Amino acid sequence: MSAGVAASRSTKSAKSRKVTCEECFFSRHGLCALALDEPCATFRPDHPEGLRPPSQLRFVFRQERRRQAAWAFPSAQEQAALHA
Repeated sequence: MSAGVAASRSTKSAKSRKVTCEECFFSRHGLCALALDEPCATFRPDHPEGLRPPSQLRFVFRQERRRQAAWAFPSAQEQAALHA
């Protein structure tokens, strides 16, 4: 099994596991101001390295499909010729 497959499987199992407030960075460091029974929207896992930003989607540039537009407005000269 490759490292990428193992990493994706461990992330899936970590996401399906229920998290608790006791695992939250803010709760463990006394920074949580909420008294809830379940984790809130600001839940961040407590890591030994400290607080890490949530992972974001990777930005990928799209390939340019066409060099010319399928349709373009007529030039000023073409418009003048149409209305003359």
